[in-house]
Amino acid sequence: MKQIAQAPSRLPDVAVQPQLGGALDWVGMEGIDVPIRVDAGDGATHQVAARVDAFVNLVRTDRRGIHMSRLYLLIAEHLAATPLSPFTLDRLLRAFLQSHHELADRARIRLHFDQLVLRKALRSDHYGWRTYPVTIDASLGREHFEVTLSTDITYSSTCPASAALARQLIQERFAQDFAVDATLQHADVLAWLGSDQGIVATPHSQRSAASVRVKLAAGFELPIADLIDAIETALQTPVQTAVKRADEQAFALANGGNLMFCEDAARRIQRALDADATIADFHVRLEHQESLHPHDAVAYASKGVPGGFGSGDCA
Repeated sequence: MKQIAQAPSRLPDVAVQPQLGGALDWVGMEGIDVPIRVDAGDGATHQVAARVDAFVNLVRTDRRGIHMSRLYLLIAEHLAATPLSPFTLDRLLRAFLQSHHELADRARIRLHFDQLVLRKALRSDHYGWRTYPVTIDASLGREHFEVTLSTDITYSSTCPASAALARQLIQERFAQDFAVDATLQHADVLAWLGSDQGIVATPHSQRSAASVRVKLAAGFELPIADLIDAIETALQTPVQTAVKRADEQAFALANGGNLMFCEDAARRIQRALDADATIADFHVRLEHQESLHPHDAVAYASKGVPGGFGSGDCA
């Protein structure tokens, strides 16, 4: 009787086969789908869907590749059950290196997800959800652990120069409609201010965006909700969710009280982040998507840490 050949007891692993070449900066995977638990900013944690990029370097020039499945399984093990924190990321990166102790001495992970925040309307009792894109980038090498946090904030900006020009035109129209020696009645002026003649010109406003990247100081948690709140508080004109007429009026009032060039917005955020002890360094890019021009007005700012996030590159 013919015997059936037995399957080999070990599956082949061609990644360990000798393959002479240079060391590689990073090797890994991008776009891994995984659920993570993040601080919602209200004392609770929410589960969100994330895309994860995971890497180690390859220092062995006589090895063909790394063990990508080990990184994948460690991500599922560490991120799915434990709330996201610098401690969680540090422990995960150390597990990456332990799983590749003979191949790598640096590890890195990036997480991309949307942070949902419930926002109250400015005056009415309505609420709505705002979504903020978040990227967390953590790296570990030779015992040096670093975490950066990036997000984008959308807000409204009203041009100070345009506001001044509009006020001048309103003054000129007032002078036309009311003679210098005329006796003015309060009711007549009040009615004029509420008419089309009383708002003959309006300043231009535009939707604007702040892209912020911060490096966390050691010993602090991930201040995602706090960072978003700090930036929106500094700007005073974040875009809204639920809006009734009273809320829209309050938004117009906020814009009128916070006229901003992109330079003004950049300095507002710069002051807020400079005063935050949880932030070791930062880089911000402000973009005002002009309604007057077909191009955008842009400003950059950083903390100015030597060797840190410089903004001279404008990239």
